[in-house]
Amino acid sequence: MDDPEPELLTRRLHLRLPRQEDAHEITRLAGDPEISANTLEIPYPYNERMARDWISEVDQKRDQRSELVFIIANRTSGEIIGAVGLMSLDQEHSRGKIGYWIGRPFWNRGYATEAVCAVLDYSFRVLNLRRVYAFYLTRNKASGRVMDKCGMRYEGVLRQHIKKNGNFEDVAIHGILREEYLSNG
Repeated sequence: MDDPEPELLTRRLHLRLPRQEDAHEITRLAGDPEISANTLEIPYPYNERMARDWISEVDQKRDQRSELVFIIANRTSGEIIGAVGLMSLDQEHSRGKIGYWIGRPFWNRGYATEAVCAVLDYSFRVLNLRRVYAFYLTRNKASGRVMDKCGMRYEGVLRQHIKKNGNFEDVAIHGILREEYLSNG
């Protein structure tokens, strides 16, 4: 993570660092109750103060080399679509956890897959990580399909692993190793 301002470009997307001026649009998209319902860590309700705090926290964690989060934006228009990132970056064990969300108006267009695959590529080719893993609520099948499409392997279920909205929920884990990723493409 020597590049202080990393940016990733895909066919349709521009993955860039979050800025404070993004807070209003992040709030609009991440504040949708469906986003909270389908993610492990986004609360509902979600307000602009939370978005601003999140952006500041992301900046601090990037400086500490423990997290690298990107805003997912339309490459042509710059419109914010969601966010994707590597959290829990662990230099000793050469691994990171990928997480993402896509605003509901942009669901079912392949944006999550395109963004996750780009971050995996960056993880293995630039950051030289050995392993990347991800968690998702087992009832969120679409998130599992994104991971499958990016070459991540299903590794199991952590039963009643988190408490979400008062209910304990099962969480699935997917993972991929650098050599698996590089041998596929």
